[in-house]
Amino acid sequence: MPIKLNLDRVMAQHQVSLTDLADRVGITLANLSILKTGKARAVRFSTLEALCRELDCQPGDLLEFIPGAAPAAGSQEHEI
Repeated sequence: MPIKLNLDRVMAQHQVSLTDLADRVGITLANLSILKTGKARAVRFSTLEALCRELDCQPGDLLEFIPGAAPAAGSQEHEI
């Protein structure tokens, strides 16, 4: 997918666990895990806003465009 979510990197920089961040953002641990592992194909603005608020970052810190990357395909992806 041409858009990469760098949630794992930002979480490590802020030394926050998946469980703690899920509680603070108000989404399930399973959905946050899907985001962290890059299996999500969509992110709601409200989720992105909550992540930025709790991680004290900008959307550009979490999202990265990878030129030339193949678009994602398949049913293993989730909308969050």
